[in-house]
Amino acid sequence: MVRCWKHSDNRLEEAQCTDGGSAASSQSHFPHKAFWVSLSASLLLVIVALGLTGHLGLSQPHSRSSQIVRITVPDQTGVLINQSAVVDQQNDLVTFSVTSTENRTSTVLFDIKHGLICYKPVDQESCFLQKMEESDYDNVHSLLQESTHKQSQFQLSGNETQRQTEFLGVLAASQVDVSTLEEPLQALCQERSVLWTRRADGPGKQRLVYFCIDICFPSNICVSVCFYYLPE
Repeated sequence: MVRCWKHSDNRLEEAQCTDGGSAASSQSHFPHKAFWVSLSASLLLVIVALGLTGHLGLSQPHSRSSQIVRITVPDQTGVLINQSAVVDQQNDLVTFSVTSTENRTSTVLFDIKHGLICYKPVDQESCFLQKMEESDYDNVHSLLQESTHKQSQFQLSGNETQRQTEFLGVLAASQVDVSTLEEPLQALCQERSVLWTRRADGPGKQRLVYFCIDICFPSNICVSVCFYYLPE
């Protein structure tokens, strides 16, 4: 506490006075406080800016890695096969959307990292798994090499296209737990059963082919994958 004295009739008397030191201290303290508030606000803005920059930096490579490839080629009857593929180079995934003449679309996913092909026919209640073989890797790698732009269009010539048929036997007794699959396969086959298949020479005369999916690659190779159910 600060005391002040004044002369009164040759006596010193205590009197109230303004605490000039405290006022000065308060005045000097206020700019000091304003400085720290301003500095804190500036730091907050810098942190937010860095966070947004980092988020954009992480999201941009992912968007650049996905490319759309459209392939059209005449089938055996001359009708155009219309299909598109999303090439995700970052995650080693190629997802085909194959549209039939009835305008119904089936999906085929090549999971290159895990060496699996997953078929999702539009007219079935199941997905079908197959292990990739050397020819499958060759076909998909030709697509990865060709898709250098964001969108690519390939018109294959019917006279130059190599056509082949593959038969896959469905192992009905070997159902797969969907939760054990990788995330892309889970997302594709949610609410569907998943069954393993194995490649075979053909179903034989006693078995029927239930459905086929035609897939064409930019290397002028078209594969008709046909499924039949093996005996229990």
